[in-house]
Amino acid sequence: MQTNLASWARDTDLGNEADAILRRCVHCGFCTATCPTYQVLGDELDSPRGRIYLIKQVLEGAPPTQSTQLHLDRCLTCRNCETTCPSGVEYGHLIDIGRKIVDERVPRSWADRTKRNLLRRAMLSPLFAPAMRVGQAMRGLLPEALKRKVPERRDAGVLPQVAGHARQVLMLAGCVQPAMMPTIDAATIRVLDAVGIGARIAPGAGCCGAVSFHLDAQEAALAQMRGNIDAWWPLVQDGAVEAIVMNASGCGAMVKEYAHHLKHDPAYAQKAADIVALVKDVAEIVAPHAAQLRARLPDGVRAAFHPPCTLQHWQGLRPLSEQLLVDLGFNLQPFADPHLCCGSAGAYSVLNPEIALELRDRKLGAISAGGPDVILSANIGCIGHLQGGTDTPVRHWVEVVDEQLRQVAAT
Repeated sequence: MQTNLASWARDTDLGNEADAILRRCVHCGFCTATCPTYQVLGDELDSPRGRIYLIKQVLEGAPPTQSTQLHLDRCLTCRNCETTCPSGVEYGHLIDIGRKIVDERVPRSWADRTKRNLLRRAMLSPLFAPAMRVGQAMRGLLPEALKRKVPERRDAGVLPQVAGHARQVLMLAGCVQPAMMPTIDAATIRVLDAVGIGARIAPGAGCCGAVSFHLDAQEAALAQMRGNIDAWWPLVQDGAVEAIVMNASGCGAMVKEYAHHLKHDPAYAQKAADIVALVKDVAEIVAPHAAQLRARLPDGVRAAFHPPCTLQHWQGLRPLSEQLLVDLGFNLQPFADPHLCCGSAGAYSVLNPEIALELRDRKLGAISAGGPDVILSANIGCIGHLQGGTDTPVRHWVEVVDEQLRQVAAT
């Protein structure tokens, strides 16, 4: 693709990055075949190729409009198009640049701005946890739209003493997961303990930054990234931990991009690169111990595995995760279009509920054809979103493994 950037974009860090990405696009359109929003809406401007053209036009000097902003907002950032693209176009980074530039030039309505700001602040607030507990206690009385966002409360259980393990890893404190689904973190700690690995959370660490980054607060997100690096750095520098383990693939995908987002920060660029080198999804840590765990697990459960976009398209970990589940004895049921987004995409399901619900129902329709007893996934957003549309239990795979280990231990 030929480009001619406007003077304000030429020779800037964002302009140079965007220009290099744009020039790799060959207009082939393969991306449209796997784009969820294009499949739902049928509008070329709601496809990766269409959005690339919109971003190119803005960078070349065309004034963006609210329509431009809307088409960029509708992108799920699933990166399915990157998996499909034969030219290696880094669309995810380009859409980040495009959104930032357009949001600086197109004022949002008061209502839209307020919704995004309140959503971001609510998810990051210390009041989120008590508010979630109240919501869970009153869940039966909530309207259906709100009830879908409030999962049933489950007891996290007793945590083991893990300080004595020779192998130690860090876990992300996160923002909403400890309040919404504390069983995921607890299960992760217990499963890692079962294979001789101690897991802990560093004081001062918090949200990975994804919430702010995708809700028009990229500078706030960068500050959160730096804060996490500062919290982890003493333990990393001393070699006290061998990895930083992520059990929410959305968080893992974001933290693995810290080096990219901070590459122009002289104080954090190298630290970010060192941190990224240690980041592992929990499946990557557990996989070498699958045989050890399998010897303690019952016969396989009939399950469907929904690979989150942040796991399969951002991190390329779908094959490893599926093989791990097979090795752990799960009887995985295949279903159509596992590469497509379920519609959760962080805050997307709140901001674009019609598209999100259509994608969710398509996903659940495909999964239900196999008749699984449980739907497994690896990201809290997907788990909550899918559970809102089905009576089949939707769980993080590590929760189910943990339950199996505890059931065997109790017999």
